[in-house]
Amino acid sequence: MFSKFFGGAKDDPPSILKTSEDLQLESEESAKLDFQSSFLDRMKQAVTRTRESLSSRLEGVLALTRTVDESTLEDLESALLTSDLGLPTTTAILEQLRDRALRKDIAGGEELRSLLKEQIRAILEAPRRPVAAPAAPPKVIFLVGVNGTGKTTTSGKLAAWNRNLNKTVLLCAADTFRAAAIEQLEVWASRSGVEMIKTRQGGDPAAVLYDAVAASKARGIDVLIVDTAGRLHTKSGLMDELEKMRRTAKRLIPEAPHEVLLVMDATTGQNGLQQARLFTEASGVTGIVLTKLDGTAKGGIAVAIARELNLPVRFVGVGEKIGDLLEFDPATFVDSLLGD
Repeated sequence: MFSKFFGGAKDDPPSILKTSEDLQLESEESAKLDFQSSFLDRMKQAVTRTRESLSSRLEGVLALTRTVDESTLEDLESALLTSDLGLPTTTAILEQLRDRALRKDIAGGEELRSLLKEQIRAILEAPRRPVAAPAAPPKVIFLVGVNGTGKTTTSGKLAAWNRNLNKTVLLCAADTFRAAAIEQLEVWASRSGVEMIKTRQGGDPAAVLYDAVAASKARGIDVLIVDTAGRLHTKSGLMDELEKMRRTAKRLIPEAPHEVLLVMDATTGQNGLQQARLFTEASGVTGIVLTKLDGTAKGGIAVAIARELNLPVRFVGVGEKIGDLLEFDPATFVDSLLGD
């Protein structure tokens, strides 16, 4: 009887003592699962307004659909346009779905949802390429774009993101035109725990960049993040200045800059797309940072960017805190937008 209460039977299997290595592996696996869950939750929260806007029209189409016909696709088209996918991207998606329906019937709303998710994910995946590591540090990243998109804030957040990957980071304050830009970046450098190279307001951006690249090489810095002045593609003087900075970086590191990230404000939606298109042609952009995603119902602009600019969305800004910069993942974005 006592053995029944206290587990003392001779035929009970012996307890297995876990080693510290076992516990560490369990902890790491648990941390990975927590991170994945947290990442999905944060992305879902970021696209809440877009999802609600889309769902208010999309669910009516999908839930009531038993047979997918032209009327269903027209309703779907209207729903996608409200989320700022834009006409060219929406038309391309609908053409694929029509072609699929002609070859094989689409069996109701849930299959239509599944096919729609496949289409959007394929568009987002198409321009993605592995980001090549430099032959030797530092990796040089330019952040470019117009004023007001959150470029300086993104520089600080990107520094913190790289710090979390155990990389050493240096910030370069090359926006010497905007008042208080240097001071603002200093605040973000302090928050992210990194050093910064700067000059006076009105100084030569190429000169401070040269100092920053040289300092990065001397200190063995892994990543150099360069906050450039906000500029329009029509401002030839500033665009020439950006080209001068590219030449300056190449003098010390021939393959630099390794990435040129265009910072775009998601709340501008389609209005910012044409400006971005012209900007990318002029400045050799390699990827997009889409800021303020949490503050707009126009999150579909991420899909339009991938298709119409043929550029990957690399990061999304989802809030004001230093950790509110997420590396963009197409599958997570689509699941957040249209459901698991």
